[in-house]
Amino acid sequence: MTTTQHAATPANGTTDETATYVYAVCRQLAPAGLSALPGLAEGFPVRALRCGTLTAVVQHVPAADFSQEAWEQRLADRTELERCARAHHEVVVAAAAGGPTAPLALATLYRSDERAREALGEDAARFAAVLDRIEGHAEWGVKVSLPAGSPRPPADPPPDGPQPDAKSAPGAGRAYLERKRGLHRAREHRHDRALQTAEDVDAALSRLATAARRLRTHGQEMTGTAARRQILNAAYLLPHERTEDLAAAVAAWRARTGAEIELSGPWVPYSFVGEV
Repeated sequence: MTTTQHAATPANGTTDETATYVYAVCRQLAPAGLSALPGLAEGFPVRALRCGTLTAVVQHVPAADFSQEAWEQRLADRTELERCARAHHEVVVAAAAGGPTAPLALATLYRSDERAREALGEDAARFAAVLDRIEGHAEWGVKVSLPAGSPRPPADPPPDGPQPDAKSAPGAGRAYLERKRGLHRAREHRHDRALQTAEDVDAALSRLATAARRLRTHGQEMTGTAARRQILNAAYLLPHERTEDLAAAVAAWRARTGAEIELSGPWVPYSFVGEV
């Protein structure tokens, strides 16, 4: 989910003033499914805003609490940022239950309903193309990891012990260098094999998908383990009827490669609404 602030300079002034927060755009919406959601501002109903042939999912929010400065403070506060992201996502998921839904970025705000209607209306053709593309589809995430272990380095001679020396021990020195070269070749082979596995899995799953995106792989600080190295982080836009094919393909690649392949979804297709 992106957290980039978007055209977010609400009307500034007293706490009575409100701005219009936009969660998503869709064609049809069941407002009853949104009425119980708090959204980002409790006390203000999450509702539908008609924009020509499209419907935006919006909520009034206190303008003073959603200013540029307030958002900058939220982005710097991980707990608060996660709370906002979850609230945003909860509304998007509820809206998507009624049909294809194009989620907007976190912190998409306009000065008023009228300004939101005007801005979204100007982009109506793109939203229509996005909704056509994702209708009947869901996003699936795939992460592939391999063991991160590397070959053991050769034991260095003790500092106060005899050192490899071509004159005194030419055979020992040559053997030491050969072991170093062998480890280097093993690391290169392991790296090449990991890259090829990632390419093979991605190519196979992409053939099932309407669209695919390669995302940045996560390092140890994100995965929380040094034992495995993530080699593929990808998203696939799949027709609903191909879900079982995807699960079968993932299982087959697990068995074939021994890789750890994590499949997650179905998700609202966040990764495929910004490319049209």
